[in-house]
Amino acid sequence: MAERDRDRDRPHPHQVQVHPQHRYEHLGAGAKSLLPRRGPSASQVVAVVTLLPVAGTLLALAGLTLAGSLIGLLVTTPLFIIFSPVIVPAAIAIGLAMTGFFTSGAFGLTGLTSFSWILNSFRQSSGSVPEMADQAKRRMADMAGYVGQKTKEGGQEIQSKPPEVGKTGTVRT
Repeated sequence: MAERDRDRDRPHPHQVQVHPQHRYEHLGAGAKSLLPRRGPSASQVVAVVTLLPVAGTLLALAGLTLAGSLIGLLVTTPLFIIFSPVIVPAAIAIGLAMTGFFTSGAFGLTGLTSFSWILNSFRQSSGSVPEMADQAKRRMADMAGYVGQKTKEGGQEIQSKPPEVGKTGTVRT
């Protein structure tokens, strides 16, 4: 038993374990290892030269906007505190009105989309709406004829049965 366990733990000749050899020579190269081996292409240089001023301008505008927003907030905070009994209910009313307006629009858009989808699915399934109406009328007429035939057969079956006489002597149908 111990020999079997030892045989299982030993690597078999057909099993090969490969350990990659890591070379750490590139760490000593410094910034050269981070740059590509060949230079950037002309299109990359043009893209960087073109986009750098645009990105810088947009970043500067974002900073100015943030600074302006903070200054405006610092100036208006005392006004918000003084007029808060009026501003808070007005903000709530405006918020609820806008929520209702957007919800109404969303429901209307959803309803129109649903009707459009249903109409398109009907058109694709059988051609057009008038043809579908004619087909529905035919189906209803066929069903009415079928129900009428079954009713007639049921009436004939009832008439062909002899009446049964109950224990009290009355005739049951």
